[in-house]
Amino acid sequence: MFIYTMRRLNLFVITLLILTMIGYSILRLDPESLWTSQPFWAGWVAYLQTLFTGHLGLNQQGMPIWYEVAAAFPATLELCFFAFALSLLIGIPLGTLAGIKRGQFIDTAISSVTLVGYSIPLFWLAILLIMVFSLELGWLPVSGRYSLLYEIDQQTGVALIDVMLSDKPYRAEALMDVIRHLALPTFVLAMAPTTEVIRLTRSSVSDVMNQNFIKVAQTKGLSMFEIISRHILRNAIPPIIPKLGMQFSTMMTFAMLTESIFNWPGIGRWLLDAISAQNYVAIQAGVITVGSFILIANILSDLTGAFVNPLVRKEWYAIK
Repeated sequence: MFIYTMRRLNLFVITLLILTMIGYSILRLDPESLWTSQPFWAGWVAYLQTLFTGHLGLNQQGMPIWYEVAAAFPATLELCFFAFALSLLIGIPLGTLAGIKRGQFIDTAISSVTLVGYSIPLFWLAILLIMVFSLELGWLPVSGRYSLLYEIDQQTGVALIDVMLSDKPYRAEALMDVIRHLALPTFVLAMAPTTEVIRLTRSSVSDVMNQNFIKVAQTKGLSMFEIISRHILRNAIPPIIPKLGMQFSTMMTFAMLTESIFNWPGIGRWLLDAISAQNYVAIQAGVITVGSFILIANILSDLTGAFVNPLVRKEWYAIK
C-alpha cells in the first residue's frame, strides 16, 4: 500500500505542476501583467513561490483574490456534495437491481431510462423543471441559495450548516427555505452522474453474479437479501470506487452551467463572470482552486479504492 500511495502522490505532484503552468500562462495573457515581462521559466518559479505562500493574486480593488474564492467555493461544494449523494442513493440500488436482473424486462427498463437521462441536455432539463415546479406550480424557487427575507450569518459558507448554527428565531423557516432552493439545482446536477453510477454498478454487479461463490451461496439457501448484502455489494462496489470519484470531479464542470442557470453563487458562476470580464487573475485563481480540488478528490478515491480492493495494488506492483 505504501508503494502504491507514493506512486499516486508522485503523479499528483506532476499533474499539479502542470496545472500551475496553465495558471501561470493565463496570467501572461494579460498584456498589463507583471508576469508578462519576465522569462517564462524564471517567472514560473517565482509564481510557484507565491502559490506556496497561499497568494493567488489581487482583485481589482487591491484585495487578495483568495477571499472571493473562499466565499464562492463552499457554495459549489455544497451543491456538488448533495448532488453526488443523491446520485449514489438512486444509482447504486437501481444499478444493483439491473445487474441482478440482467437480460430481464426490469434491466431493459432501467437501462432505457438511464440512456434517456444521459442524453437529456442539462440546460434543457433545468429550464423544463423551472417552468414546471417554479413558474407553473410555484412549489420551488427559481434561483438563489435562500430568500432575501432571511439574514444568515456566513460562518462556514455552507448554507445548511450556517442556518443550523444560527440562533435566529426564524431558523426552522430559513432551513426549509434553503432546502427548497437546493432541490432543483441538486436534481439537475445529479442527473448525469446518476446515469453513470447506474451503468457502473450494473456492470460490476453483473460480473460478480457470474462468480462461483454466488452460485455456492444460492445453493446454500441464503436469501437474496443476504446474498446482496454479504457477497454482491461487498465485491461489486470496491472496483468502481475510483470511477465514482471521477464522477464527483466531473460534477465540478457541470456545476458551472447549473450555477449559471439557477443563479447559484458558487465558483462556477464566479468563473464565468471572470471570463466575461477578462479578469485573468480571477480566472487563474479559479482554475488553480478547482483543478487542485479535482486532483485531490481523484487521488483520495484512488487510495480508498486501493485500500478496499487489493487487486488494484497488485496491478501497480506488476508494473516495472
